[in-house]
Amino acid sequence: MRALLRSFIPLVLFASPAIAAEAEGGGGLMSPSGGLMFWTLLIFGALFFILKRFAFPPILAAVEAREKALEKAIEDAKRDREDAAKLLAEQRAGIEAARTEAQRFIAEGRAAGEKMRADMLEATRAQTNELIERARKDIAGEKERAIAELRREAVDLAIAGASKVIEKNMDDADNRRLVESFLAGIGTSPTAR
Repeated sequence: MRALLRSFIPLVLFASPAIAAEAEGGGGLMSPSGGLMFWTLLIFGALFFILKRFAFPPILAAVEAREKALEKAIEDAKRDREDAAKLLAEQRAGIEAARTEAQRFIAEGRAAGEKMRADMLEATRAQTNELIERARKDIAGEKERAIAELRREAVDLAIAGASKVIEKNMDDADNRRLVESFLAGIGTSPTAR
């Protein structure tokens, strides 16, 4: 208040000669009027004082509160943007990890399929070889049986033929031994071929 009064005193002193000149009657629209100036300044000062005391503090408080709210909103937005960037990076890392794991599963599936295929081929080869070997053994066994059967029939025929020729009847065991030894000699001799 004192500062306001100090600023008004020089104005009042400056305006008092203008007030006196106006009272003499010479005033136009463009000429300064001291009394009007004085009252204008006085009303302006009083109004400024009232506004400064009662209106400006709430207005300034509202502006400061709005400024703080905006700063807080900006900080929150920055923090949210950083959080979103972190989440995006985590999501991208998760997607990349899932892609890598899927590739690994695919590779493992292919490897397992190839191994299973190789195992099945090996098992098939083993079964085929086993069947071939068994067939060879069966063929060899049948061949041996056929040869033995042919020998028996040959022995029987030879005995029957020799009995007719000799007309002497030896016992069957002696006859058989004699013919078998003869045929065994024929099977191993090179001229029999």
